[in-house]
Amino acid sequence: MAVSSMQAVNVIGLMEHIDEVITVLGESGVFHPDEVGNFYSDLSEFTHLQTKNSYAEPLTNLKTALNMTQRKFRLTDTSDFRPSFEEVENFSAQTTSDIESLIEQKEKLLTKLGIAKHNLSIAEHFAGLDVELAKVLETEFVTARFGRLPKESVKKLEAYSDNDFVDFAVCSEDRDHCWGVYFVPKDKADEIDKIFDGLYFEPTELTYGNESPGEKLEEYRDRIPELESEIEKAQKKLDTYLDNNSEQITKYLSNLEEMYLYSGIRSKALQHGNSFIIVGWIPTENKKQLQKKLKRIRSVELDFSDAANEMDKHPPVKLRNCFIAKPFEFYTKMYGVPRYNEIDPTFFVAITYVIIFGIMFADLGQGLLLSIAGLLMWKRRKMEIGKILFPCGIASAIFGTIFGSLFGFEHILDPIFRSVGFKEKPIEVMASQNTNTIILGAIGIGVLLLIVAMFLNVYTSLRQKRYGRALFGTSGAAGIIFYSSLVFGLVSEIFLGNHIMTLPYIMGLVVLPFILIFFSEPLGKLLEGKKDWQPESWGGYIVENIFESLEVLLSYVTNTMSFLRVGAFVLVHAGMMLVVFVLAETVGGVGYWIIVVIGNIIVMLLEALLVAIQVLRLEYYEMFSRFYSGEGRPFEPVKLNIE
Repeated sequence: MAVSSMQAVNVIGLMEHIDEVITVLGESGVFHPDEVGNFYSDLSEFTHLQTKNSYAEPLTNLKTALNMTQRKFRLTDTSDFRPSFEEVENFSAQTTSDIESLIEQKEKLLTKLGIAKHNLSIAEHFAGLDVELAKVLETEFVTARFGRLPKESVKKLEAYSDNDFVDFAVCSEDRDHCWGVYFVPKDKADEIDKIFDGLYFEPTELTYGNESPGEKLEEYRDRIPELESEIEKAQKKLDTYLDNNSEQITKYLSNLEEMYLYSGIRSKALQHGNSFIIVGWIPTENKKQLQKKLKRIRSVELDFSDAANEMDKHPPVKLRNCFIAKPFEFYTKMYGVPRYNEIDPTFFVAITYVIIFGIMFADLGQGLLLSIAGLLMWKRRKMEIGKILFPCGIASAIFGTIFGSLFGFEHILDPIFRSVGFKEKPIEVMASQNTNTIILGAIGIGVLLLIVAMFLNVYTSLRQKRYGRALFGTSGAAGIIFYSSLVFGLVSEIFLGNHIMTLPYIMGLVVLPFILIFFSEPLGKLLEGKKDWQPESWGGYIVENIFESLEVLLSYVTNTMSFLRVGAFVLVHAGMMLVVFVLAETVGGVGYWIIVVIGNIIVMLLEALLVAIQVLRLEYYEMFSRFYSGEGRPFEPVKLNIE
């Protein structure tokens, strides 16, 4: 549970050296630029160096052109390649123009091919018309309408048998339509066209000139291979261009990406006379290395300050966790990164999430499959959730072994337990006498984790010098004493038969802490030496806090009861697998094993999803809410991601 130590860095120098400074800061990969206004209050004599990123346009144009080629160019290290902006801009413009020209040639051919294929498909329907269509269409008194009718509409033409002008000559058919032509006198065209429109006639434009459809059909059949060959040549020409210029494109693209990022630093720099000022943050471990490089630049003056002394400037946060907890930063960042003086809950999440998941999804076989699935998701697809599922699957396998469950077979591991000295497996989930034990055990886990979360809140509050919250808050010392004393007292009275909730116990460990919680706001302000510690109206404060106190008491109960779901899912898992085996035994024979396999797959997928969500809910709503704000800002250094 660690947050990397940070340093605020203030860089001042002459304008003639600003490009060198920005390059060093950018190449370091650890510099998080910040607004100068966060560090200096009076900026009346300062001006912005840059309002527009000049590298944005050439970079966007080049990337757009390259994306059209569907060729991927990986970014490389270009620290030894430093062309001028004019050279970069010219290369981007020329390359973009060349690629667009080559692609345009190919697109024109593709358009022609599409038209030829469409015309071919139309011509095939009228291939039987051995007439010159131009002569048919140019008749003086009669006009022709080529197209298609739904087959149902062709049947409906019988209803117009008394109209000599309503006739449709069928040339060909497909699955749903009849293709053909109808002729109509020009003076009756509107009337006849309305009839055919009502029959859902779809006209097709035929412009074959002095050729028949059959002749045009052969022309299209010859033209299509020619166009395909031309398209292939155009693509080869584009590929050749990209292959020949691949190295240059990669270098300039990488340089553009790098300079675009570095311009982000320039956009935050301010100028005063002939000097500039840049401020930002770096991890403490990188201080000496960066200091050494910047000191080589003449005129540069540096000032470093520990982030702990700059809390009013909201230092960015870089999480630092061991390999076990590292994957669970995914969940922490989903909620929000911690403030600089707040603890990082990632390790806490890693331990509690894995254990609770394992208990709720306890099955040796399914757990191992889940861990393998998680490993493949990460290795093959680079999915962050895969690194989380792997340890969760291992935990499921461990608790599945304790519960004696292997793919839902609840007693298949019994011989192993007997061989190591057990009479039977440690926990028989489906035994009715164990139900209460499982449910109470789940609540016990909840109580323990809530108390741990409260202690984390006390620790965080003390680090932030919020002493009132640490001592008198609902999750502070008073809250810990109130909650733990009440739980311990009730357990002793109800389950252990020990009468410990005497009047002194209740008054000293329950009532007094609750009174401190009730007056936590004024007591906290008084402890922190604030002059306005008293509320405007004590009467109003008391009335308002009576209702808030009811909410506090209810939250203790609901947070605790939420952990019932841990025990419930233990029982649900066993119950779902019992249903699978009942169905399998009903089918019998080969079907038995088919049902068992399919049932295991369905249960594993469904329950893994539900358990993952439910455990995350416990983390966020029951535990995080007691000690974690997640209102920090992430450390986002200017860094080129070289592949």
